[in-house]
Amino acid sequence: MKKAALEICSVSYSIDGKRILDSINWTVQQGEHWAILGPNGSGKTTLLKIACGYIWPNDGGAVYRRGKALIDLRELRKSIGWVTSTLVPQIPPREKTFRTVVSGKFAQTGLWGEPTKKDFAQAEDYLEQMGCSYLSNQEFGTLSQGEQQKVLIARARMTKPYLIFLDEPCAGMDPGARENFLSTLQKLGKQKKVPSLIYVTHHIEEILPLFKRTLILRDGKVLESGNTSAILKRDVLGRLYQVSLSITKKKGRYWPVIE
Repeated sequence: MKKAALEICSVSYSIDGKRILDSINWTVQQGEHWAILGPNGSGKTTLLKIACGYIWPNDGGAVYRRGKALIDLRELRKSIGWVTSTLVPQIPPREKTFRTVVSGKFAQTGLWGEPTKKDFAQAEDYLEQMGCSYLSNQEFGTLSQGEQQKVLIARARMTKPYLIFLDEPCAGMDPGARENFLSTLQKLGKQKKVPSLIYVTHHIEEILPLFKRTLILRDGKVLESGNTSAILKRDVLGRLYQVSLSITKKKGRYWPVIE
């Protein structure tokens, strides 16, 4: 029996006596795609940092990755990817896109290592799977926000991780760019040998059909967790956002309407 990709067991985290996360329990099985939904300040980013080993539970709880509590941080950086807009300024703006992707093999920006022909071929393959092989020779700094996010996903795959967190990848995109990006992501999720994808957002309409399971956070606590279709309900979203909402479902996606 395969070990769970990630187990968060009664994890709490505090800063200056204030609880940011409060007794979080969450399990991601290998191959599952999840959405994490919650308003700003709900604890989403803190949970990601703990899952990726950037910070540790300091107020109780344990984290298991593939059944292991003790980790090698260098290996962890390769086995769990984190795609975030904060990475963009760290990438040389004049770096060719295919080199940006290859640099992901070394889990650091810039080509600090000796990539092989196989590495470059793999990078081109991942770019093609994201529908942006035509960007291969463009400079990273000239890409649109949506294109950069696609390239960063390709980059995160270079170490063949079993889990990739997508931290609000559509923040700041216009509607057209957002829908283009989400369409590409939906296609990626249908492919074979894709790592578990965890999509973090505070917009329910960004939760694609591929995300069969959803974790909902509010004020550092789990409000609901389980099958997306079962928990994205009017009463749950009313408790989450503190407003009266109705929900329209179209083509497997959920759209909120304030009543």
